[in-house]
Amino acid sequence: MERAVGIVVVSGTGTEIGKTVVTAAVAAAAVAAGRSVAVLKPAQTGVGPDERGDADEVVRLSGAAASAELGRFPEPLAPGTAARRAGLAPVGPREVAEAARKLAAGHDLVLVEGAGGLLVRFDGEGGTLADAAALLGAPVLVVAPAGLGTLNSTALTAEALRARGIEQLGVVVGSWPAAPDLAARCNLADLPEAADAPLLGAVPEGSGTLPPAEFRAAAGGWLAPALGGTWDAEAFTAAHAEPYGG
Repeated sequence: MERAVGIVVVSGTGTEIGKTVVTAAVAAAAVAAGRSVAVLKPAQTGVGPDERGDADEVVRLSGAAASAELGRFPEPLAPGTAARRAGLAPVGPREVAEAARKLAAGHDLVLVEGAGGLLVRFDGEGGTLADAAALLGAPVLVVAPAGLGTLNSTALTAEALRARGIEQLGVVVGSWPAAPDLAARCNLADLPEAADAPLLGAVPEGSGTLPPAEFRAAAGGWLAPALGGTWDAEAFTAAHAEPYGG
């Protein structure tokens, strides 16, 4: 990365939009630059006790040094709901902040990957990933889908961050389609305006299925220099632009 950021929170505008793969790409770029990286998944839902979680997947793809989970709940629900239904203690923002700080003491970069969107509830008191980011004073990288509807969810996420005084690093498209439609192509130009933040990358769909060595070799090409890569937002947007009336 261009600046030494010890902790970065990665949030989606929703669920199943490529957040884990983007986290892995950021981790891979940092590892390639010689940095020690740890990934923290505060609450893993919808995964059994013996299954690979998101943090494990980031380590597998990126070569990050360490991973940690604070809570694992079997049903694929919001963390607070999943914890309550499982009869397990939820994970609160203060626990997230404490764990991230401990990891940061031994690593150059800690990536905190949220569950779903920014304001998904972690506990019965309404604690969210945004609250953890605020406690940490950490910037948030927003992962958004490419297609129709993404401008509204991205703008709402950005508005929530501004209202809380939390820095937004920028936006990464979590799964750029091999055959982008009109909405996706137009959104490349419109996403930075909706977010009031730069577009910092576009990860090709299916990237998470690549062998780890291929993933690590390609990751820097999906991310802008601010995230340790070589991706050029202006050139990428121009290459996919739809002519007016085209």
